[in-house]
Amino acid sequence: MAEVAEVDTRPEALELDGRDDNQELALATTNTEVAAPTEKKVKKIIRRKKRPARPQIDPALIKSEPPPQTGTIFNIWYNKWSGGDREDKYLSQTKAKGRCNIADDSGYTRADNVSGSYFCLYFARGICPKGQDCEYLHRLPGIHDIFNPSVDCFGRDKFSDYRDDMGGVGSFTRQNRTVYVGRIHVTDDIEEIVARHFAEWGQVERIRVLNTRGVAFITYTNECQAQFAKEAMAHQSLDHDEVLNVRWATADPNPMAQKREARRIEEQAAEAIRRALPAEYVAEIEGRDPEARKRRKIESSYGLEGYEAPDEVHFARGPNAVNPRGREGHEELQYEERLMLEAGESGGWDEPPQQPAEPQKEGILSSSTLAALQAARVSVASKPKPAAPSGPLVAYGSDDDSD
Repeated sequence: MAEVAEVDTRPEALELDGRDDNQELALATTNTEVAAPTEKKVKKIIRRKKRPARPQIDPALIKSEPPPQTGTIFNIWYNKWSGGDREDKYLSQTKAKGRCNIADDSGYTRADNVSGSYFCLYFARGICPKGQDCEYLHRLPGIHDIFNPSVDCFGRDKFSDYRDDMGGVGSFTRQNRTVYVGRIHVTDDIEEIVARHFAEWGQVERIRVLNTRGVAFITYTNECQAQFAKEAMAHQSLDHDEVLNVRWATADPNPMAQKREARRIEEQAAEAIRRALPAEYVAEIEGRDPEARKRRKIESSYGLEGYEAPDEVHFARGPNAVNPRGREGHEELQYEERLMLEAGESGGWDEPPQQPAEPQKEGILSSSTLAALQAARVSVASKPKPAAPSGPLVAYGSDDDSD
């Protein structure tokens, strides 16, 4: 039997069936435009804690032994030998007991909380047993680590002259950034080996290897890095089983090298002066502000036609500066100081001013005249005293006949 489909003949059904297709499409479009809930994104900032420095060797292995005899006199104050300018040849050929690994051994110590701390000498040699309890820094020196020229980065005092073997701490008369490396096992890739080992201790500026003599000269950009590298690579070995002889390099006699070093010192001095001077003055000198010259000519005339104040007047800073910009922040302070002085002379803010005393008639000039002269006195700069002679002291005898 065939099934008969039932048809709804109600008016409401007919009206629904007769709706326009456009209305159904509009209704469908309206239903799909429901805004989805926005998800709030939270950005997490993960700050890693600083890693503490680890002990490089076991403290139980440390033995307190007297220092080896490298001189003729033992100094009980410094606990070392003196009087000898050369180290023992046997000790210089003995391999070091440890080696510093910057990637694993670096970390924070107690010295990180103290400004001006020095670097750990035993950390550079790879034999520091204290770790994070050390009183010195356990990291590489950076460009911002600047110390007194009379000491090195480890806090040791420098001397006026180098030792005969160019070892030791060094001299404060010359900024030395070059270390000498001897006893190198020469191979075909010796330049790459030397650069790989010595670049671990800082930024290297220049490397020169003499294959015929088995020596190398490594120049760092920072003197502290050269000091650290000298102690870290002393009695170490490269890719072979040699024992390196690391010393300070003597002054390069090459005229081109001397000019390059003088140019570098001049650049450092220029950078220091550039930081000390006002920014507008530096921009005017270097030509980075083309309108500075016109503006300077207008501002420094001070209302006088054809007048231009010199640099020491225009860029002066302080309460007595002629330029109004140089007096900014100083006028109020000067006014307050003047009020304080006036209050102190009058005996206080609340007390009435004292009546001037009657002029005394004793002497040629009265007291009021003397007070006026005292107020109008002009301070005259005293002449500089002649410098004392720098020659040797001479024992002069007295006029007494008994001498």
